[in-house]
Amino acid sequence: MLENSSPAFNHEHFLKYLTGEPGVYRMYDVRGDVIYVGKAKNLKKRVASYFRKTVDNVKTQTLVNNIVDMDVTIVSSETEAFLLENNYIKKYRPRYNVVLRDDKSYPFIFISEHEHPRLSFHRGPKKKKGEYFGPYPSAWSVRESLRSMQKIFPIRQCEDSYYRARSRPCLQYQMKRCSAPCVKGFVSDEDYNEQVKLAAMFLRGKNTQVISTLVGRMEDASVNLNFEAAARYRDQISALRKVQEQQFVSGTQQELDVFGFAFRNGIACIFGIFIRDNQVLGSKSFFPKIPKGSIDKEVFESFLLQFYLAGNKLIPQQIVIPIKFDEMHTVEVVLSQEAKRKVKFYEGVRDEKRKYLQIANNNAENSLETQQNQQKSIFARFTHLEKILELDSPIKRMECFDISHTSGEQTVASCVVFDRNGPLKSDYRTFNIDGITPGDDYAAMAQAIKRRYKSPTNDAKLPDLLIIDGGKGQLSQAESHFKDWPEDKKPLIIGVAKGTSRKPGLETLIYAYSHETIAVDFDSPGLHLVQHIRDESHRFAITGHRARRHKVKTTSPLQDIPGIGPKKRQMLYKYTGGLHGLKKASKAEIAKVPGIGQDLADIIYDYLHS
Repeated sequence: MLENSSPAFNHEHFLKYLTGEPGVYRMYDVRGDVIYVGKAKNLKKRVASYFRKTVDNVKTQTLVNNIVDMDVTIVSSETEAFLLENNYIKKYRPRYNVVLRDDKSYPFIFISEHEHPRLSFHRGPKKKKGEYFGPYPSAWSVRESLRSMQKIFPIRQCEDSYYRARSRPCLQYQMKRCSAPCVKGFVSDEDYNEQVKLAAMFLRGKNTQVISTLVGRMEDASVNLNFEAAARYRDQISALRKVQEQQFVSGTQQELDVFGFAFRNGIACIFGIFIRDNQVLGSKSFFPKIPKGSIDKEVFESFLLQFYLAGNKLIPQQIVIPIKFDEMHTVEVVLSQEAKRKVKFYEGVRDEKRKYLQIANNNAENSLETQQNQQKSIFARFTHLEKILELDSPIKRMECFDISHTSGEQTVASCVVFDRNGPLKSDYRTFNIDGITPGDDYAAMAQAIKRRYKSPTNDAKLPDLLIIDGGKGQLSQAESHFKDWPEDKKPLIIGVAKGTSRKPGLETLIYAYSHETIAVDFDSPGLHLVQHIRDESHRFAITGHRARRHKVKTTSPLQDIPGIGPKKRQMLYKYTGGLHGLKKASKAEIAKVPGIGQDLADIIYDYLHS
């Protein structure tokens, strides 16, 4: 690929030497930011169309007025141009492009290839050996499916480290949600693997075959007078039939994605229904960022490419689309090459596809209306808060900090971000706090603020309003950090102190530096906005803390000792009665564990008691 660029933009000079080959062009503003990325079969014709004397599109006129420089990347085909354009949009997130906000990979259900396979949630590259089912539209739908399957198939869902360390069955066995393959004598390998196969069949949508198999097993057990096993099969069949009844849409489509579309007042909603193995895995609403003046065809085409080319998403053989767009055939070719099989678009005009498309369009309209009402509410809250704080300029970005820990351990600070559309989750951050006195919330707050706002020069996204969850003590940490910053760089800082009863509506807002309190009515929309971001920062801090605490729980303290692998750890726990027993054991007792010896026992003892 060949790159061309001009240091000082002059469109006539630029077009004079521009090639007619396929490629991608980037437009820059006065700050050097990429404001638009486009693709073209013929670069010269496409770029020249922006500078015609008669351009009616307001978006194009505004875009052209902001161009200071351009460059192009020449590629070998139009298909390659589509792929490169998508990569550039993802990288630069330009102001005048339609940008999909949620481009993360979708989760899968994973069955591992262990001796006793594990059923688990998976997101990311498929590096582990095993079978992947999905993708599902949300983590919630995966966890709901795993919960349902746990009641039907007694397959382990525990972490490998937990599974290896067991010497007796856990609570899941007592609740009949696991057959305890971790302990010998509770389930044979043959019976366990049969349940794994049935679970895989269930995930492929072969519910009827699974039920038929279980019915046969139940009858055989009854004939052999094994009534306990027959009762287990009966319960499995009953649970499976309940799951079948709960599926809200059933059909005959093996692999299909259906998209509904609604576009009104500058907001677009694309609603996706995802079908795999004759089952509706779930659905999701998408609200891409849209520049003013965009048309529906452009919005939907951009969404479709960014959605499927974001990586780690299964591209189905059939995609039902709500509207035609100009480059449908080329996009089909691009997706087919990416999927390495034939991908075809359908307009949903017949039978079952029409039914699904109608459901998707109805949901898109409903989601769009809900989003618009929510935006009106959020806008009103921002406006009211600006009046309360007597601000001359609007609040475009606000951030809130909170601290979470358990008795001072595994302290985590959260930073939550809102813009005028509400929560901006892509900018949320958590900070693992170390090197402080356990339980010192003031020091934790100071460390988090210092790490978030390093200096006034290199912080591109400074908030207009910074909210600290806490009283004057926490507020003083922010005051100290920003004390020497230039006045035009300092954010407005307020603290949120809970009332004596800690009930919502009785909070006190406190200005930084002056420590003046702000009078706010309990039913004030501005206060509701502050409560919203405060509660969100609290939720996010607790989530981060729980994740850190879980990681510590599931990590063995012996993992850092050289020469202690999984087998020796298991032997140590088995012979001493777990970590608690190992800490109580003497060096001589540790040395008696098979495969340890005196030298290693000395190292283990000293490590655990240092």
